[in-house]
Amino acid sequence: MSSTASANSAAAGTHRDFLVEIGTEELPPLALPELERSFAAGIAAGLNEAGLPHALVESFATPRRLAVRVAQLATEQPSQEIKLRGPPVSAAFDAEGNAKPAAVKFAEKCGVTVAALARVTEGKGEFLFYAGSKPGVLTHELLPLIVQRALAALPIPKRMRWGSSDAEFVRPVHWLLMLFGAEVIEANLLDTLAGNSTRGHRFHAPGSITIERPADYERQLRERGQVIADFAARRARIRQQVVAAGDAIGGETLVDDALLEEVTALVEWPVAVAGQFEARFLKLPREVLISTLQDHQRYFPVLDSAGSLLPWFITVSNIESRDPSQVRAGNERVVRPRLSDAAFFWEQDRNEPLAGRRAALDNVTYQAKLGSIGARTERVAVLAVEIARLIDADPVQTARAAMLAKCDLLSAMVGEFPELQGVMGHYLATADGEGSDVAAAIEEHYLPRGAGTALPSSKVGTALALADKLDTLAGIFAIGQKPSGTRDPFGLRRAAIGVIRILVEKQLDLDLGALTARAVALQPVENPAAASEVADYIVERLRAYFLDNKLPAREPGDSAVAAPTLIAGATTEMFDAVHAAAPRSPLDFGIRLAALARFLQRPEAESLAAANKRIANILKKSAATAATAVDTGALQEPAEKSLHAAMLKVRDPVATAVREQRYADALETLATLRPEVDSFFDGVMVNAPDPVVRANRLALLRELRDMFAAIADLSRLPG
Repeated sequence: MSSTASANSAAAGTHRDFLVEIGTEELPPLALPELERSFAAGIAAGLNEAGLPHALVESFATPRRLAVRVAQLATEQPSQEIKLRGPPVSAAFDAEGNAKPAAVKFAEKCGVTVAALARVTEGKGEFLFYAGSKPGVLTHELLPLIVQRALAALPIPKRMRWGSSDAEFVRPVHWLLMLFGAEVIEANLLDTLAGNSTRGHRFHAPGSITIERPADYERQLRERGQVIADFAARRARIRQQVVAAGDAIGGETLVDDALLEEVTALVEWPVAVAGQFEARFLKLPREVLISTLQDHQRYFPVLDSAGSLLPWFITVSNIESRDPSQVRAGNERVVRPRLSDAAFFWEQDRNEPLAGRRAALDNVTYQAKLGSIGARTERVAVLAVEIARLIDADPVQTARAAMLAKCDLLSAMVGEFPELQGVMGHYLATADGEGSDVAAAIEEHYLPRGAGTALPSSKVGTALALADKLDTLAGIFAIGQKPSGTRDPFGLRRAAIGVIRILVEKQLDLDLGALTARAVALQPVENPAAASEVADYIVERLRAYFLDNKLPAREPGDSAVAAPTLIAGATTEMFDAVHAAAPRSPLDFGIRLAALARFLQRPEAESLAAANKRIANILKKSAATAATAVDTGALQEPAEKSLHAAMLKVRDPVATAVREQRYADALETLATLRPEVDSFFDGVMVNAPDPVVRANRLALLRELRDMFAAIADLSRLPG
């Protein structure tokens, strides 16, 4: 259930509850939660746009219905005060005072006579003016259009038609309920006349159920229709039932949130049933069993106290059977051949070593212009070994893992369970006697699989994961098929985020430009420009990553290899300021951002940021050329001499801190320049008449700017 709120009072104290329900064929389960949220949001937006006060907006969704209930909805719009300025009086009347067409048309627009119009003086002119009120429209007249627009705005990729109707919706519509209090709203939406009846469970209560008041909706469906309309309540009931069923057989139900959401979208009256399978299937890899039960059968696996799988599963039926044993037996009959197939594929795959499949990858096309998967494997291996040497991973083990990483794509198990690629490679490599680092890396090179998911834990796996993702990015950019809009068939966004997360979260200070250039150079398609395009693409993903997440910050005194602490995120302006300094690595980028965030909390920050902005403008607009270096003999004013002396004092400490990536220390040291910087701008004229003095002062400002710019361009900050 979702909700939003508007004004709690209704116009003139008159209000009623409103209910709309669209009854359909079974809706797509994975899309159901978003359809529910969008329908409620569309109704709420329509009511607010119409100026109709209301209280709580509630949503409901089952496989066969989408519904929204609005509490205390005003029965009519509030009256609207209207103030309109018309044409100038000079253009509205002729010399005799007769109304011209401009005055007549304005009066008609306002619904009054010309004589009823007032006059108002604004600025230097006098204009016709109308002030009045417009009565609000009755709510029941507005509701059909509001609902229609909400339905039209639902996120439905492909709408369908049914029968001879021209109506289009995600599934055929069988009934429409629209109640405003006890009143049925007269409407015909999706070729369906509105009424006050719904339908219950397809098998338990297939007949019509009259709803007399919106407040009765949930109760009537539950008691008379055996339907739990509230999605969240149904999900909670399923969770409770499957957990209890696992407890009853002495195990613990493994409740996957995505599976729970999908099962909730598949049933209206959930009943959990425990079933068994043959213990011999427990010899299968754990992931195969879980994938068979969860992904293919939508069953919940059951674990023992040690976390091992038991030969049990929990299914959720959509009926309350008089003979649950028949439901149990039916599901057991269904799962047995699935597990038997998996067992057969597992035995078949183990008959051939994983390495024996490598040659066949040369005959499998990866992409027409980029060659086969075998050719891609060779490229990834070269890059992975080079990365391995940079992060102190074993290059021999890395090369072996790279050559085997894609071999499981030709296994029967991955053919049946494509979601287990990498996982099956790990099992098969282990069965072949490959080293543990190699076997683990085969699985880990797909990591991270999504936002917030696990990263590779081994160095070999890390090197291979980076190489695989960089090769994907380099190859697709090299052939000019970079993603646009929502189209990303090769998963480049996921690959870029994976590279970022590995480099930042595993503290790998690797040169992004060098990595992308090398990955592009290895491609069979020559496109040198692709290297910078890939690097820029990753940096743009880095923007969202840092703006949405916490930043790695060096504490004062930390070494470059020390694990950083985390501080709050950055702003767009801060990101641009650091980007201007061209950090070599995503990790270095984050450390600079964090140092800048800390610096901006200091009292000197605002003044120094303003000074940097002023310096940037002076250097940009000055027609004179700055001297190549500051000439101490040309310094005249005490303020510029003091600034130069202060800069000399901090130059080496700042340079050392920047070299050691202690950017917070560097900025803290630079903050001590504030008094001298303020005095300089208060007492020194940069554009002095003497060209030598002017060039020397410009050189002084350029050196000051460069000291800050080595960390971030503060002139890009607001203020």
